Amino acid sequence: TGPYKINGVPLRRVNQAYCIGTSTKIDVSGVDVSSINDAYFARVAEKSADGEEGFFANDAAKPAVVSDQRKADQKKVDAAVLKAVEATPLLKNYLGSNFTLGKHDRPHNMVF
Repeated sequence: TGPYKINGVPLRRVNQAYCIGTSTKIDVSGVDVSSINDAYFARVAEKSADGEEGFFANDAAKPAVVSDQRKADQKKVDAAVLKAVEATPLLKNYLGSNFTLGKHDRPHNMVF
């Protein structure tokens, strides 16, 4: 999680290739994630229409629908993470900032 209120990152799995390792640490021992497991992030299988006509009939994109359970879990986890973030000076600003690299930046030499 981002937390969502600070940088808009929802509670979801993220590939490590999209993460930036830092030396910044926060205490998240107070966050209850006992209800979140592999099945929580599994996609729900949709029923598809049979045959070729059903495949081409619904070309319109369906909007993503977030369940009430996921919204409640997001708020519960964010509330605990926000307490830890606010206890660390400048961490809220750090998490809310955009990360960019310039032409001559060397990320392997950067220390965060």
